[in-house]
Amino acid sequence: MQRNLLQYIIIGLKGMAMGAADAVPGVSGGTIAFISGIYEELISSIHNINFSLFKTLKNNGVKGVWKQVNGNFLAALFLGIGISFISFMRLAKYLLEHHPILIWSFFFGLVLASILFIAKQIKHWNFKTIIALLIGAFVAYYITTLPSLTNNNSDLFLFISAAIAICAMILPGISGSFILVLLGAYHTLSTAFHDFNFKKIAIFIAGAVVGLLSFSSVLKWLFNNYKNTTLSVLTGFIIGSLGVIWPWKRILTARFTPDGRVIPITQQPILPSEYKSIFNVDPQITYAISLMLIGFLTIFILEKIGAKKTA
Repeated sequence: MQRNLLQYIIIGLKGMAMGAADAVPGVSGGTIAFISGIYEELISSIHNINFSLFKTLKNNGVKGVWKQVNGNFLAALFLGIGISFISFMRLAKYLLEHHPILIWSFFFGLVLASILFIAKQIKHWNFKTIIALLIGAFVAYYITTLPSLTNNNSDLFLFISAAIAICAMILPGISGSFILVLLGAYHTLSTAFHDFNFKKIAIFIAGAVVGLLSFSSVLKWLFNNYKNTTLSVLTGFIIGSLGVIWPWKRILTARFTPDGRVIPITQQPILPSEYKSIFNVDPQITYAISLMLIGFLTIFILEKIGAKKTA
């Protein structure tokens, strides 16, 4: 389909929002894609990257292949995702270590608003959709309670972790970065981006491409055949993941890195007042609520942008 330069710039900005979300454990870039109105086009475009491209290449050349995979759309989107993910992961690493309450507050408001938005897309509420929502919420909550594995620097492990995490990254509600935390690969990846370890980054990208191409077919089939139920499950995923991005948490179990940093393994959401009494620090409630509101309003801005005919 035909788009002008401004429309591709907007798609790139949506990609940057997705990349920023995916860089933070607990937030899903898929949620941003859904809200901004490009989710189904993204899944369909990725699904078109298959063996039939060889036939298209033979019959219609590179131009035909580019058109079949919706190349301009994917190029603009993934350029935005790549730029934002690489830069924001460095920023996220700093914010999570030094200003955790503030960054979690913003994303909590953002994710909370996304629940309302995605739930609105469910056309018919019935017993089946409610059960699907509850199952999605339970699965997501259970995943967030799992202890993270020990960091593994193996290249093969990073490749497999990327393939698994990318499936979560394109699912609204399931955080790919959080899956990396659970698998013990997030620190390896964030360090690779911080130190510009291009070998590790390339291995991660390769694993992500394999996982993305494999999983997109499943998602496309689900949206084509069970859209209402799929949306219910995705809404449940987001509800179940709220605990992991609650700004005030108590560390239940943790491990220490060789340089003395504390890496949480399991955490428990607590009230701001309890946080203050346990850690004897300011829970920053005013700033936290303000950032929650900003995050909440960001979803409505993205919704307005997504409602415009950029597709």
